[in-house]
Amino acid sequence: MAQVTVQINGRNYQVACGDGEQERISGLAAFVDGKVQELVGSLGNIGDQRLLVMASLLLADELWEQREGGAPPKPANGEAKSAAAIEALADRLDQIASRLEA
Repeated sequence: MAQVTVQINGRNYQVACGDGEQERISGLAAFVDGKVQELVGSLGNIGDQRLLVMASLLLADELWEQREGGAPPKPANGEAKSAAAIEALADRLDQIASRLEA
């Protein structure tokens, strides 16, 4: 398993990924960082944890709009496992952000 260091809002995060997925993860992180920077521009720096939560909600909203015209998607069996992994990662990011803010 590979690891890649990504930067969001000026902070580095180590992310594990499959071999060969480093470039995709870096690109996704850059996209998320762009959303965070938009929020910082409009709201100011309100803390990493809040910024990441708000950016996640904005991205989820955009995804729902594209997939279902505004209705939350219903995960299929394979997507449920991915959703659980994403939730676990989000929880870990929240924990890291809390420690960094302390």
